[in-house]
Amino acid sequence: MINNEQIQALTDILSKFTSVIGKRLPDDVTDKLKELRDKEENYLSKVVYNSMFENLEQAIKLDRPACQDTGVINYFLKAGSNFPYLAQLKDVLVEAVKIATIDSPLRHNAVQIFDEVNTGNNTGERAPFIHWEIVDDSDGIEVEVYMAGGGCSLPGRAITLMPSAGYEGVVKYVFDTMVDWGINACPPLLVGVGIAGSVENAALLSKKAILRPIGTSHPNPKGAEVERVLEKGLNELGLGPQGLSGNFSVMGVHIESAARHPSTISVAINVGCWAHRRGTIRIKGDMSYEIISHKGITL
Repeated sequence: MINNEQIQALTDILSKFTSVIGKRLPDDVTDKLKELRDKEENYLSKVVYNSMFENLEQAIKLDRPACQDTGVINYFLKAGSNFPYLAQLKDVLVEAVKIATIDSPLRHNAVQIFDEVNTGNNTGERAPFIHWEIVDDSDGIEVEVYMAGGGCSLPGRAITLMPSAGYEGVVKYVFDTMVDWGINACPPLLVGVGIAGSVENAALLSKKAILRPIGTSHPNPKGAEVERVLEKGLNELGLGPQGLSGNFSVMGVHIESAARHPSTISVAINVGCWAHRRGTIRIKGDMSYEIISHKGITL
């Protein structure tokens, strides 16, 4: 039997958490930006970093989004198979977005394909976009919220290379993309790279890569080394904060991978801008919750 009070409580939690993501950066992103600011040698770059932190402080003080482009909302779910409201979860998330759009407020960013009509509430055809992963023998859910803004979505690219291109071809594709498009995404960037056997798998993995906490590494030591080499090389491009030059272009490079076909090697790129708005919350069946990404925050 559906408990409507519990459904309402779940909707309230997710709408409030979605609102928080637009206003406060996760702890790891804030810490990394502070680290880059402290290491920066360029005077103008330090001024830009300081303006970023002033912006973040004002967002909290005024209870308003940290960036005017609050993006298209993505939810990545690890949903327990025994979660009591699994069947209602999609409708709850859609309603949570509608509420957050008014309460935050969030800019209206959902434009219907072909009709070219803005729905006015950030919902629509497959919006919010929901990625499902079912976890056996669990009665809770883990929800990753990600706001994909227009700027950070512009460098998104995917290609299938001939296998002879090898991992050198992957590195070249990442560099070519960041040189051509990275400046449009408000650096310093968190760069997600997906490597798989087809472009759709690589693209999904590249988006998941930017949901990983900054500082984590690929589980394969060779993959972790490629992450380090890419981060070092991209920083040497000297894009700096907001593309105005400086010591750093990226906050990090994360790679996610899947076994590929012998005849193909696909690579995809997604990036998060300096205002990398994502967050993780865990909710149990009794509606108790734990916020993983933002310590000390209550809803």
